[in-house]
Amino acid sequence: MTSAAPATRAQAVAAHLRSIPGNVSWGLIPAGAPPALTIESGQSVRIDTVSQQGLTAGIDPVAFFGDAGIAADNVLDDVKAIYAQVKREPSAGSHVLTGPIYIENARPGDMLEVRILDVDLRVDYGTNNSGPGVGAGPELLNAVARQIIRIDRARGMALFTDRIELPLAPFMGIMTVAPPDAIAPANTRPPGAFGGNMDLKVLTRGATLYLPVFQEGAQFWTGDGHGLQGDGEVNGTAIEISLAPTLQFIVHPGGARDLPWPRAEDRACHYVTGMDVDLDLAARIAVEQVVAFLSSRAGITTAQAYALASLAVDFRIAENVNHVKVVYGAIPKRLLPASAYWSD
Repeated sequence: MTSAAPATRAQAVAAHLRSIPGNVSWGLIPAGAPPALTIESGQSVRIDTVSQQGLTAGIDPVAFFGDAGIAADNVLDDVKAIYAQVKREPSAGSHVLTGPIYIENARPGDMLEVRILDVDLRVDYGTNNSGPGVGAGPELLNAVARQIIRIDRARGMALFTDRIELPLAPFMGIMTVAPPDAIAPANTRPPGAFGGNMDLKVLTRGATLYLPVFQEGAQFWTGDGHGLQGDGEVNGTAIEISLAPTLQFIVHPGGARDLPWPRAEDRACHYVTGMDVDLDLAARIAVEQVVAFLSSRAGITTAQAYALASLAVDFRIAENVNHVKVVYGAIPKRLLPASAYWSD
């Protein structure tokens, strides 16, 4: 695998991509959309995103947030403009994505490495919504349950109630390349081999995501910011919040040959995913991918890798609510030969 020097805050990013109406897609991941930005491999970009919460309630977002005491001046101008100017197709998902970013010389069959250099909050409040028929416990509620959660940015805490405070761990619920032609444009709700709505909570600052490339330029999109989420996202939403990630993009020619599903890593672990509408099948795929990864990286037999996965790898449900379920195996790096990591 080739390497690139990580960008830092001290280094100017290549560009700042704003979430204005001309740079977003509401509910769909297209292929072949005109580039909002074109960069070279190795460059980094700060990307403004907006949460779909406040846009999908059928009322003006200023009124939506105003009902919870959020002043109109504290509602992002981007949100107001998207509500007024961007059309959402009836069959589309709910998420608003910023992009696409084209990376020069990225080709189908390549792998796109996405380094998460930072994830900034754009507002000091987020939303958690649920209701009848929603989430992994669809019969628990008999009415819509909506909560605006204030953020103490200085302390990095979400003020869930007067008594309960939760430490923030912001990440992008959706990071994706353009899908294959056969399924484009893809609805933003179900994830897939292209990435998408994986709700993979480990993708915080300092983590890395690896995606197979299906289209020229890769055509990267992101959105669905989460201030905090538990594995599973069981009531259907996290702390949904507008975020601005700073991401570095590195193309690995031909790298998708060993990447049937998205993969991630951070300082502590490699994360190998499996996806299916059936949770059992998603788990099976994740196990098979973990065994293949361990066998290749550790130089051990399939039987040894299967045993090691049973002894030392935790399998978790990233999300159980978006039609296609995501299971991932967390492989401790101590099991493998030591190697340098960019954020060390």
